[in-house]
Amino acid sequence: MKIFPYAATLAVAAMPCIAHTQTITQSTYPIRPIRIIVPGTAGSANDFTVRAMAQRFTDAWSQQMVIDNRAGAGGVIAHEIAAKANPDGYTLIFSTSAGLILNPLLYKTPYDPFRDLAPISLGSINPQMLFAHPAVPAKNVSELIALAKAKPGQLNCASAGTGTPNHMGCELLKSLGGINFVHVPYKGSGPGVTDVVGGQAHFMFNSIPAVLQLVRTGKLRGLGVGSTKRSPVAPDIPAIAETLPGFEYFNWYAMLAPAGTPSPVINKINAEMVKMIADPPFAQRLIDMGSDPVSSTPAGLTVHMRTEWDRWNKVIKSAGIKIDR
Repeated sequence: MKIFPYAATLAVAAMPCIAHTQTITQSTYPIRPIRIIVPGTAGSANDFTVRAMAQRFTDAWSQQMVIDNRAGAGGVIAHEIAAKANPDGYTLIFSTSAGLILNPLLYKTPYDPFRDLAPISLGSINPQMLFAHPAVPAKNVSELIALAKAKPGQLNCASAGTGTPNHMGCELLKSLGGINFVHVPYKGSGPGVTDVVGGQAHFMFNSIPAVLQLVRTGKLRGLGVGSTKRSPVAPDIPAIAETLPGFEYFNWYAMLAPAGTPSPVINKINAEMVKMIADPPFAQRLIDMGSDPVSSTPAGLTVHMRTEWDRWNKVIKSAGIKIDR
């Protein structure tokens, strides 16, 4: 995984933009509260992360950051609102990899992530954990692959629904592992995890913070993590890449604004994000929540999005995933 440098692109030509009869500049912005749209419920992984960031923004700028949780439709609602908002710097979105990449690849969305949104910075990367019910006779990824090969089509992988990020984890495992198992979509990750705990489903991918306690108490067995290296919050669980070289599955979150937001505003927000991510106590706070803190330049975020687009487009086409909406 390519980690972008902790530096902001600060030397850019100023782009004038008139809003409320005043020119927005780095020195005058912000002069009122800023709304950050979150495509998820309160308590979701990106919600926890952006609330920690919002407090840092407030401390630095003495302006309130208003968190606007807009769950539903896999994040499409939130992204459409952000894409159509006034590009004055007072509406942002702390977006997800699903909203920016998977959804537009899987079906027609009312927004184009590259045309309608202006990248600011990556915020965090959340490696996912592959876990199984303890009764599944596999203690690691290698044994799970061997079991799946011995029983083709007899094991199942739960997900939060067709086309969701944890479904993509299932498909990536199937592709790189050369195995055949059944994908079982649920209406949300919670019911899927519950059925793995209950033994109705065999294994699943989900965020580390959401299942770590269940693994520690023995209700689930952690088989591997999707980062290229072991997670500091679960160092005893191997990276799946240790068994399947090239395997990398993670959710990521990034800050964006409506397209047309003035460059001085983009750069000021970027600089503040770079600063907070580089602060060891703040970075450790995100790490303790199961996230890998990371920042990027606006251009770096665009490159990251293009790379992810190409990567998951191949997985989706190979798996033949189609969603009619």
